[in-house]
Amino acid sequence: MGRLDGKIAIITGGGQGIGLAIADAFARQGASLVLSGRTLNKLQNVVPQLEAHGARVAVIAADARSRSDADRVIRFAVESFGGIDILVNNAQTARAGIMLSDYTDELIGEVMESGLHGSIYHMQAARPHMAERGGGSIINFGSRQGIIAPPGWSIYAATKEAIRGLSRGAAREWGVDNIRVNVINPSAVTPVAEKFFAEFPDEAAKNLKEVSLRRWGDAATDIAPVALFLASDESRYITGQTINVDGGMVML
Repeated sequence: MGRLDGKIAIITGGGQGIGLAIADAFARQGASLVLSGRTLNKLQNVVPQLEAHGARVAVIAADARSRSDADRVIRFAVESFGGIDILVNNAQTARAGIMLSDYTDELIGEVMESGLHGSIYHMQAARPHMAERGGGSIINFGSRQGIIAPPGWSIYAATKEAIRGLSRGAAREWGVDNIRVNVINPSAVTPVAEKFFAEFPDEAAKNLKEVSLRRWGDAATDIAPVALFLASDESRYITGQTINVDGGMVML
């Protein structure tokens, strides 16, 4: 018996990295999955991997920055599987190494709209469907960079801290519907992280020295199990919290 048997989960940015690792963990535990992302063939390519675990999987091309796309993803999930129990707002565009003075309106929008606006749009659209099913779990993503805000990460940091504030507010407002809202601050080797390592090797090496466990996290074995816990009924009395899954870089 799976920990998510009968549950329906939406994962934005589910075609790679942490989003795909979470999708795989959820599939192994019985969830039906809706994956969204901007590139349809990337999503389609991972369907066989997830279906091999016995999961029902549906994919849809969508841009998290668009409210109409977010509404379309929610409708697609309800039409495909009958409802929504879990929402993982994983999609986020990152722009590293750009100093605050150099940000254009276009770059600001690209970062903030993908993460903050996308989370808001999907949460608003999903809420009535979760309430109808007696509650649900929303998992949003913050970042160590949001807390530390090192040079070159200002707008990304602002976005991630705004998501944490959004999550606390939603947790207080939506608890009456038994909807839980929590945040994971992850550190894991992903395609985005690998690009950062290649572009900023000195900063990457410095960051690794700040990891108490002295290793980078793994999306599948370190991050996804925490998302699984927050999605499952095992965390039914946890809401409004940030969990740092970063090997001990940040300790609150």
